[in-house]
Amino acid sequence: MSDRPTVLDELAAAALARAKELRARTDLDNLYQEALLFEKRDFAAALRTPGLSVISEIKRASPSVGFISDADPAAWAARYEAEGASCLSVLTEPDRFKGSLEDLDAARHRVALPVIRKDFTVDKAQVLEAGTRADAVLLIAALFDAASLARYISLAVELGLTPLVEVHDEAEADLALESGAQVIGVNNRDLRDFTVDLGTFERLASKLAGATLVAESGVKAPQDARRLRDAGADAVLVGEAAMREPSLVAKLSALA
Repeated sequence: MSDRPTVLDELAAAALARAKELRARTDLDNLYQEALLFEKRDFAAALRTPGLSVISEIKRASPSVGFISDADPAAWAARYEAEGASCLSVLTEPDRFKGSLEDLDAARHRVALPVIRKDFTVDKAQVLEAGTRADAVLLIAALFDAASLARYISLAVELGLTPLVEVHDEAEADLALESGAQVIGVNNRDLRDFTVDLGTFERLASKLAGATLVAESGVKAPQDARRLRDAGADAVLVGEAAMREPSLVAKLSALA
């Protein structure tokens, strides 16, 4: 087995460096107060509406496919809203995904939809930062132990954020449940090698019964979304495929 860092390891290390910079230039007590005062939209409730909810993602690039689109986040947010998306996901990771907090702000200001900040959160300061401009925050279970994940979930809820806890295998599913996660995303893409298998959601969904479930990655057509819905998904998150074909969002939103 190789000891070389995975892509997830590299992304987490870069996120930790950014978190240290954030702590150095920011008063966390002030950031906490700002996050408390920022009025949130109910991301979790938007996923629980009848039918299959669609989280449409704005991203310019990814490690798996490289450059996707030099997207205007405000214009794409408006288009996704018009296509029937229930929520937005905005990549803010700057290096491999070419995102920014400015992208998040531009998208959220343009629409009435709840928006999740999608990044590689590894520090309390980043949860607080998300709380000052987003409605939900992504917490990737693979980056935490049970105690730290539980703390970050609790902090997010305290700030009015919906914590979306992402898992990929049985051990991470156990970790999410043990940590009190109520909204759980099953990523069909393995962030260590970026392979995709829709069977990942099908395998884990029954283990996560009772949580609001989001199927992430691998949805390229309505039949993929239907398969995941039938396996128990309350929502699907669609990134690259929606960036390449925005009309896909309307097709997925129309699924009964």
